[in-house]
Amino acid sequence: MGGGTTDGRATDARAVGVDVGGTFTDVALALDDRLVTAKVPSTDDQSEGVAAGVEKACEAAGIAPESVTEFSHAMTVSVNALLEGDGARTALVTTEGFRDVLEIGRQTRPSLYDLDAEKPAPLVPRRRRFEVPERATVDGIDRPVDDAAIESLVADLRDADVESVAVCLLHAYAHPENEDRLADALRDALDAPVSTSNEVLPEFREYERTSTTVVDAYVRPAIDGYVGRLTERARDLGLPQPRIMQANGGVTDAETVRRNAVTTVLSGPAAGVVGASATAATDAERDGLITFDMGGTSSDVSLVRDGEVERTTESAIADRPIGTPMVDVETVGAGGGSIARVDAGGALRIGPRSAGADPGPACYGNGGTEPTVTDADLVLGYVGADTDLGGDLSLDAAAARDALADLADEAGMEGPVAAALGVHRVANADMTRAIRSVTVERGHDPRGFGLVAFGGAGPMHAVAIADGLDVERVVVPRASGVLSAYGLLAADETRDAVRTRQAPLAEVDPDAVEAVYAELTEGLSDEVSDPAAAGMEYAADCRYAGQSFELTVDVDRPFDPAAVGERFAAAHESAYGYRAGEPVELVNCRATATVPRTAPAVGVDAPEDPGPRTTREAVFPDGARETPVYDRDRFPLGEAVEGPVVVEGPESTVVVPPGWGVRLRGDGALLAEVSEA
Repeated sequence: MGGGTTDGRATDARAVGVDVGGTFTDVALALDDRLVTAKVPSTDDQSEGVAAGVEKACEAAGIAPESVTEFSHAMTVSVNALLEGDGARTALVTTEGFRDVLEIGRQTRPSLYDLDAEKPAPLVPRRRRFEVPERATVDGIDRPVDDAAIESLVADLRDADVESVAVCLLHAYAHPENEDRLADALRDALDAPVSTSNEVLPEFREYERTSTTVVDAYVRPAIDGYVGRLTERARDLGLPQPRIMQANGGVTDAETVRRNAVTTVLSGPAAGVVGASATAATDAERDGLITFDMGGTSSDVSLVRDGEVERTTESAIADRPIGTPMVDVETVGAGGGSIARVDAGGALRIGPRSAGADPGPACYGNGGTEPTVTDADLVLGYVGADTDLGGDLSLDAAAARDALADLADEAGMEGPVAAALGVHRVANADMTRAIRSVTVERGHDPRGFGLVAFGGAGPMHAVAIADGLDVERVVVPRASGVLSAYGLLAADETRDAVRTRQAPLAEVDPDAVEAVYAELTEGLSDEVSDPAAAGMEYAADCRYAGQSFELTVDVDRPFDPAAVGERFAAAHESAYGYRAGEPVELVNCRATATVPRTAPAVGVDAPEDPGPRTTREAVFPDGARETPVYDRDRFPLGEAVEGPVVVEGPESTVVVPPGWGVRLRGDGALLAEVSEA
């Protein structure tokens, strides 16, 4: 241990990652020779919880916060604004005649056979959607925007008292001159941020481009304010300026996300997938990995195939389409704090309402009375009354039993244990459906994958879920309870760029496409912190003539239309089972710049005194069993232990049912496998 401070603490910290969830704020602190983790309750102003978490981790490590050399962060500010509908008072400026694009959308029904189904209200009501007389086409500017129109628009926006402005003009992805001129004038005249579609999402398709730009404008003031407060708290603690996780699975500097707020949507789940990919070793992977993150309010699942995190450009949050690249995550409202209820038909349901951090589940003793998944886990014996869930919480088993007894009465079940089993079964079924949606429904057999479990509650449910899917291996990384925070330490710096270039591949001028990729490369090189260290990857969105959707394929340079066409045909055959005889069209050119980072090494030594700490009765589907309970730091290294067994760690508990065994690997991960007997 080198160095020191005036209070005698060592100063060899390297990096800290902090992920804010709905219930807890997680911290992972990497030192030269170890990993220190911490959990604290999340706060209304998330930056307060971040500061408290960093201080707690540093105190546990015996170091000063000012000795930290890297600070990475993921938060829920933008997604909370979308889900709760409390974003900025936003205006939309668009081309004359296109005022209602945001509301018309794609005219798809949320539920095909539900005559009462309604779309969510647009983020910008019609009274704050303004038209400008101008016109661009894919070939150029037909009608420039004039000074009189700008002057009139500024007056209207002032009268509307807007807090943020989204500008999305027709075909600005191809010719942004009118949009840029308008945005420059608005920035000079208004005390409000302005988001333009050619900066947020320079792609064709008016609705998706408009929706993404509006989302950026809607959450931008909240992100700007939060990142500003976070930066000040970091400065007060002596921390470096924060690097922020983006939804694409890469980190970037704080100023970049203040200008591109939409890129922070789902940053926490993205960090978890990156952490799972970095820590799950190959002996759990066959066709790939299913990542399973169960926290306090929701569960997120995703895929890692061929060592690469699956990404998408077709996502929606709260039914708002977002076209920026992001890790492909499926989310269900079932977490440890999800409230169990009986619906009007008498069926047991879980979520989407959550007890959150305050008051939390009934067993937290903070005044909560409604039964949650965590209460069920406590009644079933998966969690002990003396278990530390992180955040120094003591558990009230009597309160949990009372809450589940009330649920049992309402559902007609025989007591709290029966109700707890029902809650556990329904929660697992909800999460199983989410896993099937990213595997079976996309043509992947889950039996060929390993399952990586993390989050505060994920390891408690993962093996039971894997058993129902016939998945034979479950990996629980050492930092499983704070894996999203660990993922921040492993995430590369990543920036994406896209440009629409529509043409049949047979008619494409390779030199013209090369010029597009060269321009994208130059722009990304200017944006990353270390252009010399950045690796560049290129891709193209292609489709058969007549199709309304695209598939993304890798591109080698120099651009070869024939090679791209063959890759697209192979990708189409893999996804849909056939190749068509139609011509292939190029739609979008994509580039990604990546400055790689090395994940902190995590390892463990064999414990001096391995063995269970105690036993307690735990209830499984086949009945109650007296079950050994291990502290994770006393679990035998390399030796398989047959279930049932419970392994308790600092932030999460692993439950291994009968019929499975578990062993501790040298990197500190627990590997659960179906017993051979």
